[in-house]
Amino acid sequence: MNENFRFELLHVCKQTGARRGRLHTPHGVIETPVYMPVGTQATVKTVSPEELKELSAQIILSNTYHLHLRPGEDLVAEAGGLHRFMNWDRPILTDSGGFQVFSLASLRKISEEGVMFASHLDGSRHFFSPEVSIGIQEKLGSDIMMQFDVCSAYPCSYDDADKAMRRTVRWLDRCVKAWRRPDQALFGIVQGAFYKDLRVECAKQMARYDLPGYGIGGLSVGEPKEIMYDILEALNPVMPQDKPRYLMGVGSPDCLIEGVLRGVDMFDCVLATRVARNGTVFTRNGRLVIRNAAYARDFGPLEEGCDCYACRNYSRAYIRHLLKAEEIFGLRLCSIHNLRYLTKLMEDIRSAIEQDSLRDFTEDFYSRHVRGNW
Repeated sequence: MNENFRFELLHVCKQTGARRGRLHTPHGVIETPVYMPVGTQATVKTVSPEELKELSAQIILSNTYHLHLRPGEDLVAEAGGLHRFMNWDRPILTDSGGFQVFSLASLRKISEEGVMFASHLDGSRHFFSPEVSIGIQEKLGSDIMMQFDVCSAYPCSYDDADKAMRRTVRWLDRCVKAWRRPDQALFGIVQGAFYKDLRVECAKQMARYDLPGYGIGGLSVGEPKEIMYDILEALNPVMPQDKPRYLMGVGSPDCLIEGVLRGVDMFDCVLATRVARNGTVFTRNGRLVIRNAAYARDFGPLEEGCDCYACRNYSRAYIRHLLKAEEIFGLRLCSIHNLRYLTKLMEDIRSAIEQDSLRDFTEDFYSRHVRGNW
């Protein structure tokens, strides 16, 4: 057991079984359920670390694959690690590069030993293995490292999913053996594509390692949301109850709620900042495309009652003007608002769990939103 990390299960909602927890790390305590903004290249796009703190971000995610390509893990280590390099003194989670095995299919070749990549930047060749991935993440110095895994496509055959799942389990064993730093936690990643029996078997095999936490990977890769929810329901009773569960790459408001209802504690996704750069913002009543002409003379905030910097200081009309004029400040304001919307949503979810009223909260949410309209 890694004494630098401790997860407390504080409360289970009587209405739903959703979990309220607290994860202790060397760089601070994380209240769960939690949404993690994504800082792929050691920065959350257009948003400073100081602004992330103001909008109550507790932990951010960075990308091992991209940081390996530039500026390189050796440079980050020379700078004192990722926290000092990017001036962020709260927890950081790094993924393993495994998702790039999936997403960069045309640029890689998988073997039992590892994966040979062609860089998407310049075509240079790079080799990732479980040992290499852990070595890179240890030099980056994140609080939470993810194992190197194999993600299956949607759809895929049972045989392909089975092979990818079993390789992921074998690679976890190699990651555990390569893991050296006691001030970093290692999470395994449950794979098995869209086959419940494979997912359950994977979760049970990984539980034997008694890791500080476990990810659920390979979902939200094109499948209908109902399939993802079914997989989460199958995993909920078999994953360790005393360890945090992290649903990787999922972060639309409805999926955050549905994931929490099915026992998930941690989430990340680029959606909030990606749609913000297209002029779309989240509100309690659904999405607004702030570029639309309807907001040209709307001098109210992006959302009434929102406490974010954008809503406290600027109008829809002004932000629309910035977007139409292609001013970066407009993208920043939309990003700040969307990130605060999600951190506030998680605050409200945590409160509803504590009050045993999450089902009521969910019904109210869907009374104001069209299901799946994110």
